[in-house]
Amino acid sequence: MSLLVAPSLLSANFAHLRLDIEMINRSKADWVHLDIMDGVYVPNISFGFPVIEAVAAMTKKPLDFHLMITRPEKFISRLQAIGTYMMNVHYETCPHLHRTLQEIKAAGMKAGVTLNPHMPVSLLEDILPEVDMVLIMSVNPGFGGQKFIPQSLEKIAQLKEMILRKNLSTLIEIDGGINLETAPLAVKAGADILVCGHSVFTSENPEETIALMKAL
Repeated sequence: MSLLVAPSLLSANFAHLRLDIEMINRSKADWVHLDIMDGVYVPNISFGFPVIEAVAAMTKKPLDFHLMITRPEKFISRLQAIGTYMMNVHYETCPHLHRTLQEIKAAGMKAGVTLNPHMPVSLLEDILPEVDMVLIMSVNPGFGGQKFIPQSLEKIAQLKEMILRKNLSTLIEIDGGINLETAPLAVKAGADILVCGHSVFTSENPEETIALMKAL
C-alpha cells in the first residue's frame, strides 16, 4: 500500500476554514484528519458537531476522526450519519474496548485505536485483530504544534513487527510533530499514514508540502 497523508484541520485557519478544506480537496492528500477534544480527557476543546457537519459537507476526502474524549461510543451513530470513514478512540477511554470496536464496525466505519506516548504497544496484543488502524501519538494529545517524541519510532517498529507476526493488515498512523524531517523517519520505522498539521498549514505552499509527504 502506498503512503497515505492526512492533513489535520486542528492547524487550519478557522477564519478561512472553507479555503483550507478546498486546498485539501485539490491536493494529493488521502484523508482529512479531525481531532475532537472535549476539555475533559484532554485540556482543550476543538470541534463540535455543527462544525463537523459543515466540514463533512465540504470535504471530498475520507474523514479520519480522532476522538480525544471520554465515552466516545456515545457518538458512533452521529459520526456514521455524516459519512465517517475512520473512527479512532483512545485505548484508555473505552472500558469495554472490544465491544466499542465491534459497534464501530457494525455501523459501517473503520475502527482505530490510539496509544499515547507513555503507553506500550504490548497493550494491543489481544485486541489487534479487531483493529483496522493504530494511531501512535508522537506528542502528548490535546494541542497542535508540539515537538516530535523520538521514542515513537521504536514504538512504530515494535507495532509493525506485531502486525506482521500476526499476519494482519492493520495500518499504522503517526500523529504529532510530523514534518519533512520527521516524516521519513516514521515511514522508515513502518508508518502507513502521516498526520500533518502545523507543517502543512504554516507552509508557504501547503499543496506542495502534502505532495512532498506523499512522495516519501
